[in-house]
Amino acid sequence: MAENALPDEAAGPPWLPTALLDARVGVYAVDSRGNLVWANPRALELLGRVEDEVFGEDAHDLLHRDAEGRPVDRNTCVLSRVPESRGESPVGHAWFPRGDGSVVPVRWFALPLSPGRSDVAALIAFDPAEPADIAPPRKTGTGARTLSRGERLALLADTTAQLIYSIDVQEFLDGVVRLLLPRLADWAVIDLITEADAVTRSLVVHADNGTLTAHHELQGPLPPVAESSTMPLSKALRGAAAALIGPETYDVPPDTGIAVEQRKLFRATGIRSAAVAPLRGPREVLGAITLGRTDADEPFTPRDLNLLEDIARRIGIALENARHHQRQRQVAETMQRYLLPQLPQLPGVEMTARYLAAPDASDVGGDWYDAFTLPGHDTALVIGDVVGHDLQAAAGMAQLRNMLRAYAWSQDQPPGQVVQRLDQAMAHITDVRMATLILARLSLDADGGWTLCWTNAGHLPPLLVEPGGAASHLGDGHGLLLGLASHRVRTDARIALPPGSTLVLYTDGLVESRSTPLDVSLARMRDHAAALAHESLPDFADGLLKRTRPDDNGDDAALLALRIPAPREHRDRTCA
Repeated sequence: MAENALPDEAAGPPWLPTALLDARVGVYAVDSRGNLVWANPRALELLGRVEDEVFGEDAHDLLHRDAEGRPVDRNTCVLSRVPESRGESPVGHAWFPRGDGSVVPVRWFALPLSPGRSDVAALIAFDPAEPADIAPPRKTGTGARTLSRGERLALLADTTAQLIYSIDVQEFLDGVVRLLLPRLADWAVIDLITEADAVTRSLVVHADNGTLTAHHELQGPLPPVAESSTMPLSKALRGAAAALIGPETYDVPPDTGIAVEQRKLFRATGIRSAAVAPLRGPREVLGAITLGRTDADEPFTPRDLNLLEDIARRIGIALENARHHQRQRQVAETMQRYLLPQLPQLPGVEMTARYLAAPDASDVGGDWYDAFTLPGHDTALVIGDVVGHDLQAAAGMAQLRNMLRAYAWSQDQPPGQVVQRLDQAMAHITDVRMATLILARLSLDADGGWTLCWTNAGHLPPLLVEPGGAASHLGDGHGLLLGLASHRVRTDARIALPPGSTLVLYTDGLVESRSTPLDVSLARMRDHAAALAHESLPDFADGLLKRTRPDDNGDDAALLALRIPAPREHRDRTCA
């Protein structure tokens, strides 16, 4: 990059590039793919590198090492996930390799940037740190495994970062275990309480010579938690304080089935010292975590127990959040499943629809499609999107969908008037702040042709694909989205649909991308639709979803497609 400057697109005050260039700490920038795209002079000095050696390189492959200079696992490297951190500002310690082959211990601070303003996804500032603050776990002369204050803080920071990057329970538990083993222990055991109050041994993992192995034979359901039990795991599963335990703890007559299972666990794993802590969320106890060591010369200490309690507290909060998101997702998906309609049967017209839920459980949206017969035998077609990605958006979608159906049926007016009436009522009798939609009216003419009349309230334009493959977006009839100007008169557009043509209504989850301009995505969709024009309508819809939906789109998506009958003489030749 010329003259070591940030990209022109990175807007800011005029002194900002100079301030970064003159910073006394190293600063480098990565794009959304994690590639290093800029570095200030101090960063290059600390790394002992020149621009040509670093720009365009994968930052993880180039920089992230352990104390011995060996590459670290990308999946457990917090710094590698900074471009996806969604506004969080992670901090931590690391070892960066210099151009001469040595490694330098650093402390770093990341500033993830909002998408869309430039190709830069994050800035990472770093400066040298004391090696003792980030050295790997070591043993003292007595054989006890200890961590320095810096190591303990770094482990807590890494654990917190691991938990905020995912709401998938198995994913973040696996990630936390990779941080703890063998750093703190040889074995990690996680027992979870299900929403039905059953207890499951969800994870048993062993670290041996740098390899983590899950022991599925030791996992599975556990007996119920007895209120009368005084054994450490039972108490932890009830939310009591953490405890230091060993095999001798369970070398007594068992008071519950859980005590029997714990005795089996110690015998099967060879654990000689263990620490157990409850996993408590803000409102409920969700399980317990047990860390075990097999060397009798390195027993857990009260200091270790305090650290495990801090880690367990973070896991408990993350678990409760994950369950909350999962419940929200299930409720929203149930609402959407029941609200998405059965499509009406039209003479000769094919119709199909697709709905894809957001891949992230936290991103439940308000996308919907609808189609229903009007009193005069015309057919109403609807595609819409309530602004937001949560249960409130899904509930707002249900309100708008039902109101629109009622207005369209009872008023029997042109689409623009129906949507204007909906817009005027929306603020008074719904919780929806803003939404986009298209309401169209499909009519059969006296001569057998099909006509589409529609109005567009801030939505992406319909796509018309002619039988020969010519495709175009229908930009007429466009107005402001719902919630901005209910007093404005909405206009209608009208077009005669060519025989054999395909009409596509869709939501932005089909085309929007954080890395591609919208007009480019729309053009790509148009080209794919043209190439699929000869396919059957179900194959057309499936192919369009597969080819068009960007990999980085985390939104839900809805698609409604219909195909107008081909001319009779063409149908006769086809069937002959």
